[in-house]
Amino acid sequence: MTPNTTKRPIEYPEDDGEPMADNTFQYDWIVRIEGNLDILFHSDPNVFVAGNLLWYPIEGDNKTRVAPDALVVLGRPKGRRGSYRQWDEGGIGPQVIFEVLSPGNRPGEMTRKFQFYERFGVEEYYLYDPDNNLLDGWLRDGDRLLPISSMNNWISPRLGIRFELQPDDLIIYRPNGEPFYTMLELFQQRDEARSQIDEARVAVAEEKQRAEEDRLARIQAQKRADAAQQKADAAQQKADAAQQKAESLAAKLRALGVDPDSP
Repeated sequence: MTPNTTKRPIEYPEDDGEPMADNTFQYDWIVRIEGNLDILFHSDPNVFVAGNLLWYPIEGDNKTRVAPDALVVLGRPKGRRGSYRQWDEGGIGPQVIFEVLSPGNRPGEMTRKFQFYERFGVEEYYLYDPDNNLLDGWLRDGDRLLPISSMNNWISPRLGIRFELQPDDLIIYRPNGEPFYTMLELFQQRDEARSQIDEARVAVAEEKQRAEEDRLARIQAQKRADAAQQKADAAQQKADAAQQKAESLAAKLRALGVDPDSP
């Protein structure tokens, strides 16, 4: 009997069993970074942004993988993915990676992630510790990721975003100068914008109403002026007729030898 030599296809799990975040503070930062990066490139169909997505760089190897907190791939289309399989993406790997530390992250784990990113071609790697407000960054030089000497006011070569470290907070600015907003801030801005739109609509409606009232008032005023002019014209016609009649009578009197102007 011939043994069955058919190989089972390799499965690439879409979940590594690890939580996305260990606490709400870390989670909020992950969502803020990933969400604002998505907004930054929303109009570019060839920039893929994702958060907590397993990245498999090697076909046939389902063990070599990592799930960055946020990743950016320039040159790949947007769309749904259960995982990022680099061989299905034209061989293009993420160029920019973000990690947000939590108390549960172990030094060995972060070292392995760094080595992974260095090995598989990440160009920019940013690591933020929100509890201690510490930001580190690395930039590719050849086959290595070298530390960025100062992250305060650093501008990402690939993304154009700027990092500003304040005493107790990190502010990330888009290339147009707007900061990365939290989801709550974006929600509040949306509500404020809607309120402003509603107020503008009411103002426009009121202005239209005033303009219509003014138009009707002008029409009524014109009608009154026309009526007054008609009365004046009629009175003038009567006066002219009376004058003509008087002149005709005077002419007849003169023909009879009577001076109409004598007492």
